[in-house]
Amino acid sequence: MLFNSFEYALFLPIVFVLYWFIFNRNLRSSNLFLLAVSYLFYGWWDYRFLSLIILSSLVDFHVGKKLGTTHDIKTKKHLCLLSIIVNLGLLGFFKYYNFFITEFVDAFGLSTLEGFSSLNVILPVGISFYTFQTLSYSIDIYRNKIEPEKDWVTFFAFVSFFPQLVAGPIERAANLVPQFRKIRVFKYHNAKDGMRQILWGLFKKIVIADSAGLLANDTFGNTELFGTAGLI
Repeated sequence: MLFNSFEYALFLPIVFVLYWFIFNRNLRSSNLFLLAVSYLFYGWWDYRFLSLIILSSLVDFHVGKKLGTTHDIKTKKHLCLLSIIVNLGLLGFFKYYNFFITEFVDAFGLSTLEGFSSLNVILPVGISFYTFQTLSYSIDIYRNKIEPEKDWVTFFAFVSFFPQLVAGPIERAANLVPQFRKIRVFKYHNAKDGMRQILWGLFKKIVIADSAGLLANDTFGNTELFGTAGLI
């Protein structure tokens, strides 16, 4: 579900109305609703991607809780290392598996591994963003910069919050988690400013970026037709 798609144009107003007029009566229901619609938004790309974001959230939620209760430096280092290995391991596998297995098979001529090179592992949308977001959460706790979140709904909503899930920015827990810990109050000027920024962003994306992208793709796809000055 792209931000400039017809599906998102329907999704966002429906979420807005349901959130402010039905589910924002108490903190628990509002956060559960945000978590549910964020998973719907992410699962719209491919429902199989949900297992990865849930796994990453589970690992760092429990790592964070354990980091907050233990005082042993060695144990803290092991917990932080666990978060790093799981998060970067998943990111590295999905991002570089296809490249490395293909190069490995070609370099050494290992026909027995050709089956592995045909797996064609798909890179999950937004995996870099939520990987570094959950990882930074555990590291911040390890460095005593923040306290661990005790409510799993709050933490999972922080990780999967759909407006910044697939395009960033990577938000630090110290900035975003506290906003999930208190009831949000509707303010007209905030809604008006948010709509203005959405429309301005869509204009820059559809009118400017997409048009420039067509020119750039045509240029880089036919470099032999352009001279040095044309490429510059």
